[in-house]
Amino acid sequence: MTKNSHSKSKPWEGEPAAHPILATAVVPWAERYEFDADQFREHVGAIATGLTRHIYVFGTAGEGYALTDAQYDRVTKAFWQAAQDFDVRPMVGVVSLSLGTMIERIERSRAMGFREFQISLPSWGALNDRELATFFAETCGRFPDCFFLHYNLGRTKRILTGADYRRIGPAHPNLVAVKKGGSDEPAVIKDLLSVQPGIKMFFTENSYIEARKHALCGLLISVATVNSARAKELVAGDDAFRAACLPELKAMVDKLIELSQGKFHIDGAYDKLLAKVSQPAFPQRLLPPYESSTEADYRAFLAALPARWKP
Repeated sequence: MTKNSHSKSKPWEGEPAAHPILATAVVPWAERYEFDADQFREHVGAIATGLTRHIYVFGTAGEGYALTDAQYDRVTKAFWQAAQDFDVRPMVGVVSLSLGTMIERIERSRAMGFREFQISLPSWGALNDRELATFFAETCGRFPDCFFLHYNLGRTKRILTGADYRRIGPAHPNLVAVKKGGSDEPAVIKDLLSVQPGIKMFFTENSYIEARKHALCGLLISVATVNSARAKELVAGDDAFRAACLPELKAMVDKLIELSQGKFHIDGAYDKLLAKVSQPAFPQRLLPPYESSTEADYRAFLAALPARWKP
């Protein structure tokens, strides 16, 4: 049995960091869109040794929406091996319009040894409350020996609230976390924080800085990945330090948005550009038909990085 297999401990349980960092590993594609396993292993290792051992694949940034089953299996096998090599707590994202496909992918990943999964609601139409109950019953309820994080994002056409999680949570104690991107109003952030400690919240940088004024929570790292040391200071520092970082983090986001205008617009394009800052050889390709950032975009972003965040 490998060290990560059949883990029964709740994620983040017993660890000294009460407010961990959760990071994505994006998938490198070679010129003909073959999976570059060597580059991927290097990428996972860089995150694990420099930033956090809590790493996931196949969120929207990881092109989880676009993979064939063959690609899905190839990458998850490589991720499982890298997790053993670098002592990672690996999480696998499951994104599909088909609940049946989601169940099959969880089953196959579980057979490899994975016990942590990230799930998103099917996005063809907004789920009503009864459909929502069915979705969590067929994911969290079907796999009681696994732990689940819900990716709460607008692409699914329904954003869940604190009241939703307080209704769902008691029925599914293995729903242990939620991640939420974007910049939310303080009232929205406080509402989501109200479901802690039962369900841990992860926010991207802007919302994280606001949330930490009120409670400990997790950082769903995005633009701060450009400098692992500064990112860890963001978590370990006080509110004043985080407030001082906020204009710099916003400037990075603004630069990405400026560069993307009329070109790339898929999450993975941003995250692969960010990965390239610390790993210059990392390829920017997205699976077709989506457009990726370019070498010129990367150079422009690198030149615009605030001094404190330069690698």
